[in-house]
Amino acid sequence: MAKQAPEKPATVRGRTARRPVGRVNDQSPFLLDVSGWPVWRSYLILVAATLLCLIPFSGKAFHIDDTLFLFAAKQIVQHPLDPYGFNVVWNKTLERMSDVTKNPPLACYYAALVGATAGWSERALHLAFLAPALALVLGTYRLARRFTRYPLLATFATLLTPGLLVSATSVMCDTLMVALWLWATTLWVEGLEPRKPWYLLASSLLIAASALTKYFGAALIPLLLVYSLVRLRRVGWWAAYFLIPVFALVGYEVWTLRLYGQGLIASASEFAGSQREIQEGSTMAHALVALSFAGGCTFSALALAPLAWSRKQILVAAPLCGLAAASQALNWVDYGRRVGGDVAAQANQEHWITISLQLAFCIASGVSVMGVAIADVRRHRNAESWLLALWVVGTWVFAGFLNWTVNARSVLPLIPAAGILIFRRVDSLPMRFAPRQSAAIAACGLIVTAILSLWVTEADVAMANSAREAASQIYQKTRAERAPIYFLGHWGFQYYMQDRGFIPGDEENTEYRVGDLVIVPANNTQIAGFPAQFVVAARQDLQLLPDQHATTMGAALSAGFYSSYWGPLPFAFGKVPPEVYYFGRIVPADQIPSSTEGGPLR
Repeated sequence: MAKQAPEKPATVRGRTARRPVGRVNDQSPFLLDVSGWPVWRSYLILVAATLLCLIPFSGKAFHIDDTLFLFAAKQIVQHPLDPYGFNVVWNKTLERMSDVTKNPPLACYYAALVGATAGWSERALHLAFLAPALALVLGTYRLARRFTRYPLLATFATLLTPGLLVSATSVMCDTLMVALWLWATTLWVEGLEPRKPWYLLASSLLIAASALTKYFGAALIPLLLVYSLVRLRRVGWWAAYFLIPVFALVGYEVWTLRLYGQGLIASASEFAGSQREIQEGSTMAHALVALSFAGGCTFSALALAPLAWSRKQILVAAPLCGLAAASQALNWVDYGRRVGGDVAAQANQEHWITISLQLAFCIASGVSVMGVAIADVRRHRNAESWLLALWVVGTWVFAGFLNWTVNARSVLPLIPAAGILIFRRVDSLPMRFAPRQSAAIAACGLIVTAILSLWVTEADVAMANSAREAASQIYQKTRAERAPIYFLGHWGFQYYMQDRGFIPGDEENTEYRVGDLVIVPANNTQIAGFPAQFVVAARQDLQLLPDQHATTMGAALSAGFYSSYWGPLPFAFGKVPPEVYYFGRIVPADQIPSSTEGGPLR
């Protein structure tokens, strides 16, 4: 047999061109390709992975706004058509729940169904809320199958993130809303062309359900409208399906207006605007905080950056992200008001190097998220690219500039789109590594993201459980107390204190008397004040030390997973201060005992 001459290298203008190692669209993909698998196998893997990640946390104490959702769910059991027809002390004084809540009630109805049938225990409710988490994960996979050759990896890049895992351990509305969002999007994409009317009808109903779970779900209407126009280049009868969620939202606004004297959608919008004015801060600060939260909650975007970006791009972006992080940590960009005031600012100054380093990683991850969205539009310029890019960028804009605060719950909707975009970019680029190296980078990136995410989730669970433990210990310590006992603060602490019969302090209506006992948590929100003639002579009495060196809510470490009022990081690593609860007696303001440890609480 004649010996074949070796293939000559390609040349470009007289230079030897570097031939790509391979492309992901050839016949030998370098990553896990499941196109030949039966779909049920991928679904089974994802179900198992989701349960493995979340079931260990099913005993988590109720936390943050879980309390409001559970109060409303218990109201629904008694009065199904009046979900917010009761009063609650949440913002320092007794108010109507319809004035306090800023979310629609669909998740509360789901919790009410679970509570009425399986009981109100933490485990029963958390296990029931695994269903929305599973729906979110499986919906991500089904949508990703249309957009990338690596839908399983894209779904793992979604599942194994701090934003999703922490949110999925709550009984709030966010995970349910995103699950409905994903299936509405998937059915719309599949039903638009070739036309499948039942798919479009089901999608429109799911859009309405998503919006009635959390108002941001209404953003699907313009998002899918733009996608449809780019894909079809014309308006057709398909647009009439969008009237279903529009009519549902108008009907909900009219119903709540008649029931509570105000439309709750308008009320939520007014609240967001007023809170943004109170927080103040520069536009640049809001943009950087939103990048930090989007990136931190979607940490897979950073862990997989070597596959998505060239070494030169990473080296250029890294110092810029570091500079942005330092400017945020040192308040060069006017962060605005934050919980803790001067104390938090001082702690921020003392630990600015540690905070800046963590901010740099989160901002870099956020830049990667925005980058893959913009790059996908520039490369493909099709309806799918515009859908994913507007999905990501629109959510970021809402979280940073329209919502009442930046929080992980607001950026949660962009995480599935970011996971898909990462592997769409990997799918369309020349391979820069050998196949085994690429597979190793992908595996290591997902493993690192999983470890970090589970660590953060465990830290959030520990914080939630500490409030439950505090209420239990306070109950044991005060069982023999004869004077009235009041507590201040909210979140899960309020749920467990009221469950044990303690009375929430009301800034306007509580008739305090000298000698009354008051319990005050140090790390909480909306702490009510006292009449001018009284103060609480406090002494530090109860400290609960977490084992984790991570936190999701702590002004001292600039972590504010549930609200950026606590800081520009969605979570932080370091020495976590103890959860402190002060015990104090009501005394006249002019008779403060000089020996009182910790000083008076005013």
